[in-house]
Amino acid sequence: MHAQPIHRRKLYQEVLDRLMARIESGEIAPGDLLPSERELMETYRVGRPAVREALQSLERSGIVTIRHGEGARLTVLTADGLLAQIRDGARHLLRTEPHSLEHLKEARLFLETGLVRLAAERADRAGIANLKTRLDEHRNALENLDDFLLRDMAFHTEIARLTGNPIFPATVEAMFSWLAAYHRSLVRAPGVETLTIAEHERLYEAIANRDPDTAAAAMRDHLTRANALYRRVEPAPKSAS
Repeated sequence: MHAQPIHRRKLYQEVLDRLMARIESGEIAPGDLLPSERELMETYRVGRPAVREALQSLERSGIVTIRHGEGARLTVLTADGLLAQIRDGARHLLRTEPHSLEHLKEARLFLETGLVRLAAERADRAGIANLKTRLDEHRNALENLDDFLLRDMAFHTEIARLTGNPIFPATVEAMFSWLAAYHRSLVRAPGVETLTIAEHERLYEAIANRDPDTAAAAMRDHLTRANALYRRVEPAPKSAS
């Protein structure tokens, strides 16, 4: 049997573990202020650097928010906030990892095909009416490309919202923002926007008719076509001097 080396832990890690235990037990609830630095120093009998490093680690993880003059407060996490925390890392990945765009398109196809099925099963009358409003707004934006893309995202987000699961709309919006920020349409052919509207109309009708199979097929066709229009943005070649 091979002996495993014993790793010495830094003092701040012990403070961090004890704070996390108090958070996970509910002793410190979302929105609550954490004890002050001085209180933590006295409780755990450590110096200020260990306490500050532990708090900064919690802040980097999005678990607490630190404001000057107030101290550290336990964050009230939402799906939107959680995904916002990984936004910059995801954008960096999309820029630097050669296969990340294809992975993102595959993940989006898998996710949205599944969630539109749930939307068709769970949507109520009010939700279907909201989806119709998003469709009309998208159709009315045909003359403005920037607004058209925003309305496109709003329509897909509304479908995700019909599932009743708040993680899905946040995830759909995150995927859209990653694509919009670092990838562009390869083709701006006449009629592409009109085709998008027609495909959205098919999606709306399938959801309104409570037809999960047709809705899933419509989403698969729509995203398979749309995904083919995206490619990685390559840096412009340097001009010869």
